[in-house]
Amino acid sequence: MNSWRAWTVWGIGVFAYLVAVVQRTSFGVVGLEASDRFHVGGAVLSAFTVLQLVVYASLQIPVGMLVDRFGSRIMVATGAIFMALGQLQIAVAESVVTGIIGRMLVGMGDAMTFVSVLRLVPLWFKPKRSPLLTQLTGMLGMLGQLVSVIPFLALLHARGWSAGFFSLASLSVLVVVLVLSLLRNAPAGAAARGGETPEGTRAVLASAWRQAGTRLGMWSHFTVQFSGNVFALAWGFPFMVAGQGYDSATAAGLMSFFVVVSLLAGPPMGRFVSRHPLRRSTLVLIITGLTAVVWAVVLLYPGQAPLWLMILLVAVLALGGPCSMIGFDFARTFNPSHRLGTATGIVNSGGFVAALLTMFLVGYLLDLQHALGLSPAGLYSLDAFRVALAVQLVVMAFGSAMVLGVRRKVRRQLAAGGVKVPPLRDALLLTWTDFRSRRLARR
Repeated sequence: MNSWRAWTVWGIGVFAYLVAVVQRTSFGVVGLEASDRFHVGGAVLSAFTVLQLVVYASLQIPVGMLVDRFGSRIMVATGAIFMALGQLQIAVAESVVTGIIGRMLVGMGDAMTFVSVLRLVPLWFKPKRSPLLTQLTGMLGMLGQLVSVIPFLALLHARGWSAGFFSLASLSVLVVVLVLSLLRNAPAGAAARGGETPEGTRAVLASAWRQAGTRLGMWSHFTVQFSGNVFALAWGFPFMVAGQGYDSATAAGLMSFFVVVSLLAGPPMGRFVSRHPLRRSTLVLIITGLTAVVWAVVLLYPGQAPLWLMILLVAVLALGGPCSMIGFDFARTFNPSHRLGTATGIVNSGGFVAALLTMFLVGYLLDLQHALGLSPAGLYSLDAFRVALAVQLVVMAFGSAMVLGVRRKVRRQLAAGGVKVPPLRDALLLTWTDFRSRRLARR
């Protein structure tokens, strides 16, 4: 393990996930163009992404079980085929129904990718590398959002809707070729075949769910990830352009900044998790609380939010992605390898269930205010966005309460095994001391 072959397999997997993120986020940056093309309002427009994520979230557990049985290679290649078909459908779609079918195909293929790629890490690398490589997998994959924001959007504006989405379909075809040629499920001689599991399919699922650590991972993912996804996949661009009054170039720059911050935050969070595994849920709650505070400031700010405040919001939202990877670390540490895919699928469903629920509620509240005459300035007015986006605070509060409840069960389980959780002060002091020592060593 940890050979050039391992890094090649991981690199192909990361590229496949990067392309999946491109496909996932492509519709979020063309929300206004899609509204004109399909002649729809906020609720119907949000249905494109909501139904895409309904498919994605509903398939996470089945996909986790399938990857445990058939391996990553088949699942990643199959997912890329579905995404290519979905983007081809979007490229030629002129009605709402055909467009939504295309996005659902994209969601189906996307659902098969991340869980499958993440399963490669513990099979090809030593355990001590897993937290950092899990973070890097997620963060490098998020570069796909930059592809959506910059080259894809530029191509769509220059060559038109169909050319833009045809180009995305071709990326997934490239993934199929690379995966089938170069990606392997596990090193030679390693047990990577799901058929050798000692439990049946239903028993694997039940065992993964009964493990409190799996549920803690799911609720952590639910709580800290969804707000960034709502912003990046659906409502961030319309909120900044139509609500806040920023031009498209500024909004695209802020979306790019979102990705950059995610990339920079991933490795430090991975190192923190490696050094302080008993403080993972605390970090989730801290980032969630910070996100809620900054959203409240932006939504309560009179008039257009200044650019510095929007930059702060985007930076804080960007922390949610790398922080949500903690949920997968819970799945890895509390489950044996033969049910790792299933546990990872359970965790990954959390954030996307929260995101799709919130996306729908935001669209519904925008339309409801417009129908009742409560937003005279228009469907996408700033005041209407303030009310609609405030629903995120309710979802964060609910998720935080669930994290705290399940965390108590996990800590009782750890205490029964003789593991004591140290005070938070000690963890922060150790982190600061480690940072200072590494900084002095570089001088």
